[in-house]
Amino acid sequence: MRISEEQLKLVDKQVKRLVATDSYYGKMYRDMGITEIKSEEDFKKIPFSSKDDLRNAYPLGIQAVPDEEVVRIHSSSGTTGKPVIIPYTKKDVEDWAKMFARCYETAGITNKDRIHITPGYGLWTAGIGFQAGCELLGAMAIPMGPGNTDKQLQMMIDLKSTVLTATSSYALLLSEEINKRGIRDQIHLKKGVIGSERWSDKMRRTIKEGLGIELYDIYGLTEIYGPGIGINCDKSHGMHYWDDYIYIEIINPVTGETLPDGEEGEIVITTLVKEGAPLLRFRTHDISRIIPGECECGSKYPRLDTIQGRSDDMFKIHGVNMFPNQVECVLEEIDGATSEYRVDLAHEDDMNRDVMLLTVEGEGRRRFTEMADEIRDRFKSRIGVTPRVTIVPIGTLPRSEKKTKRVTDHRQ
Repeated sequence: MRISEEQLKLVDKQVKRLVATDSYYGKMYRDMGITEIKSEEDFKKIPFSSKDDLRNAYPLGIQAVPDEEVVRIHSSSGTTGKPVIIPYTKKDVEDWAKMFARCYETAGITNKDRIHITPGYGLWTAGIGFQAGCELLGAMAIPMGPGNTDKQLQMMIDLKSTVLTATSSYALLLSEEINKRGIRDQIHLKKGVIGSERWSDKMRRTIKEGLGIELYDIYGLTEIYGPGIGINCDKSHGMHYWDDYIYIEIINPVTGETLPDGEEGEIVITTLVKEGAPLLRFRTHDISRIIPGECECGSKYPRLDTIQGRSDDMFKIHGVNMFPNQVECVLEEIDGATSEYRVDLAHEDDMNRDVMLLTVEGEGRRRFTEMADEIRDRFKSRIGVTPRVTIVPIGTLPRSEKKTKRVTDHRQ
C-alpha cells in the first residue's frame, strides 16, 4: 500500500521533530543526512528500525520529548536481552485509548457491555490498554488481570460479563474449565477479544465452540502503543488497522524489499503521530499481508490478514527450516488431534543426531498409536522431517494464563 500525501506530511513532521532532539534516532537521522521527507523515495531512505535499536538505546534513549511530558512508561513482555522501555506522553495515552475504543466498536461492543479483562497489568501494555479503551467507550470494565481462575469464573457469573479479553491460551483454559465444571449455562459471554499470540484455526474453533461466542483478533505490540492498533470486523476477513495513526508496509524479511498488496511478508510499522517514542519503519517480525480492496463491512480502513507467525520463530532440525504454523497446519488435518502441542528439540549423543519430539493432545475414540503414526507420516511427506510423536489425553500439557511456549530447544 503506497504511502499517502497526508501520511508523508506526518512522517516529515516526525523526522523534523526527531532531528531537533538528541534522542537515539535524532542523532542517527542527522548523521545520515535525513532531515525531511517530501516523497515516497525520501521515505524509503529511512533505515528500518528494530528491537536491537531500542535495546541499544536502553533505558530512555529513544525518548523524543522532555521528561516533564512523559506520563507513563511501558516495557515489552519479551524475556531475552535487555528490556525495551517505551515512554508515553499524555496525547500518546489518549490516542491509544481512542484506537482501542475504535477496536471495541468495530467488534460490535457497546457501552452496555461488561468487559472482563484478564491480560496482565503493570509494565505490560495489555491490561491497561483494554481498560482505557473500555472506559472511553463507556462500557463496564472488570479489571481482573491474569490468574486465579476460580475467582475469574465467579466474577464472570456474578457480574454477568458479556465480553472476554484474553490471550488465546487463557481463553482456552477458561473454556475448558467452564465446560468441565458444567457452568456454561451460567456464563453470559457473547464476544471474545483475543490477542498477544498467534493461534491456529483449530484452537479458534475450540474456544468459539467451548464458550459459544464470537471471536475477534486484536493486534498490537508494546513498541507501537500496545494492543489496539487493529482488529477484525464481523466479516472476519482480516484486521482493520488505523492508518490515521500508523502506516504499514510489508517487506521481504530477507531482502528488505517492499512487497505489493496481497503478498505475504514481514509487517513494518511507522507511527505517524506518536510523541514519546516515535518509531519509523519498525520491523515487527510478524508475518502477514495487506488484503487488497475494501472490506464488505464498508469500513475504509485497510486490512491485515491473520498473523501467520513470526520471522524469528523459525527453528532448524535436520537442515530443514520450520515454523510453528507448519506444525499447526499438519495437526489441522489430523482427526482427533487438538490444537495443543509441544515441540522439544534435543540431541542424541549416542547417535550423534538431533531429534524432534512432538507431543500432541488427542481426543475421541481413535487409537493414539494410529494417530501418532499418521502425524509422523504426514510430517515426513509434507515437511521432510520425521518427528517422534507422542499423543496424550486432553489437559496433559500445561495451560498458560499468558502466552503458551510451544517450542523448546534443549540443544547446546
